[in-house]
Amino acid sequence: MQKITSGLAEGWWMFFHTFWALVLGFTLSGIVQAFVTRKSMESTLGKHDARSIGKASFFGMVSSSCSYAASALGRSIFLKGADFTTSMIFMFASTNLVVELGIVLWLMLGWQFAVAEFIGGAIMILLLALTLPKIISQKMSDKVRNDQLIKDGKNPAFMAPPSGMVSLSMAGETSPEAPKEKRSWSAAAGYTMGDFIMLRKELVIGFVVAGLAATVVPFSFWQSLFLSDRGFLSAVENAVIGPFLAFISFVCSVGNVPLAAALWHAGITFGGVIAFIFADLLAFPLVMIYRKYYGNKVALRMSLLFWAIMSLSGLITEGIFSAFGLVPAQMHHAMSMNHFGWNYTTILNLIFLAIFAVVFWLYKSRDTSNDSEFAQDPICGMQVRKDDAPATAEVNGVMYYFCMEGCKESFLKQKS
Repeated sequence: MQKITSGLAEGWWMFFHTFWALVLGFTLSGIVQAFVTRKSMESTLGKHDARSIGKASFFGMVSSSCSYAASALGRSIFLKGADFTTSMIFMFASTNLVVELGIVLWLMLGWQFAVAEFIGGAIMILLLALTLPKIISQKMSDKVRNDQLIKDGKNPAFMAPPSGMVSLSMAGETSPEAPKEKRSWSAAAGYTMGDFIMLRKELVIGFVVAGLAATVVPFSFWQSLFLSDRGFLSAVENAVIGPFLAFISFVCSVGNVPLAAALWHAGITFGGVIAFIFADLLAFPLVMIYRKYYGNKVALRMSLLFWAIMSLSGLITEGIFSAFGLVPAQMHHAMSMNHFGWNYTTILNLIFLAIFAVVFWLYKSRDTSNDSEFAQDPICGMQVRKDDAPATAEVNGVMYYFCMEGCKESFLKQKS
């Protein structure tokens, strides 16, 4: 019981140390999501070229960091006609190149890990752009799109334009050149709070698991799991096992950073930590979602390729940092505090607690009438635009809007 209590306390101090960074990251993400519509993304991701890949990476960086939301949005823009590889690049960028992830990494592990996130993320996107079209051909992705549209009760010939077309406007939708929709800070607050609500379980699980892993799990277990003092062989083994640990941990998005800190303390290599962080898109529930979205064959190819790319990116990133002598010498970046005190962490937490209070007030005072352009997913709590919601359902004359098909199905089961 003492170890469990110590583990929970360790998890709490991890959260306390990063609270202000989480508020900052989610608030910035909410602001961007309120002012960048999904239609503006769809209209520029129709090709597999350097320009579209760059835009997909940018849109991903400024979007929600939730892995589940990213997978749903990646599928949605793919079904609207975006190139499959470009859609997956957007999904990768939206979980591995976001601001809040970098800030939390800096605080919990050091600046080297924050920089490595962006360098390794760029390497990962480049590898994905080069290899994914060879593993999943245009013919295969077109078939997946047509099958999914038919499954959703839509006409593929009408819904998806020929491959390579840039304009992805749909009948009845506002074109990208149309006047911008009315947006407000309340809408930004809605996205911020929606992301918090959606990720609350991930964050709690991540901090609790990380705290327990650091205090309850014997150090000898980690030593037996990770090869050490074997030079390049250790680097390869650790980079390969990192994504596997992400797969079985069920923790994704920002919630896997505390666990990454625990693994770093336990002895995994620098590249292994980076590969683990990148592998938030390989958590078991997400692999099951890929299977449902794209079918068994494509999902298996996607998952294995993702694993290889994440491991290789972690290994390459470690090689770059080793060449410049930037790999941290210490195996653990200790927290700067384990008690309350008048220091920069406490001051920043108080400032951002006040900001969070303002965001919450804007969220509670936002327009929730039927005339509002936004709605809240009744399952996960995420905010979505009504005119481009990934899924909708009408129950007893009331229209509901969802961030992904999985939430819609869960809702309908509850109502049945």
